[in-house]
Amino acid sequence: MMTKQLIARLMVATALTAAAATGTAFAQQDAALAGAAKAGTATNDEAITSKIKASLADQKQIGVTTADGVVTLSGTVASTDVGTKAIQVASAVPGVKEVKSELTVASK
Repeated sequence: MMTKQLIARLMVATALTAAAATGTAFAQQDAALAGAAKAGTATNDEAITSKIKASLADQKQIGVTTADGVVTLSGTVASTDVGTKAIQVASAVPGVKEVKSELTVASK
């Protein structure tokens, strides 16, 4: 009788250990996937920034930063038309969720 109880307890302990290991493995996998998603976002942000800067190559005074698909344009432009055009160019790039303008118009 004692042997059966011992075997039963060992089986329960083994099952619990396996369940704990599986839970840990899932947690590690989730963390790895989250890290990969974050890295993918950073790479995508860099690509967005590069595309916008290339499109605005003639407007070197406009700074471009991107975080999670949100683009921020900064700097001083010659006119509101130049600023509007820069916002339109940035908005047209795939992956851009929003464009924030911190552009100022130079005084004449």
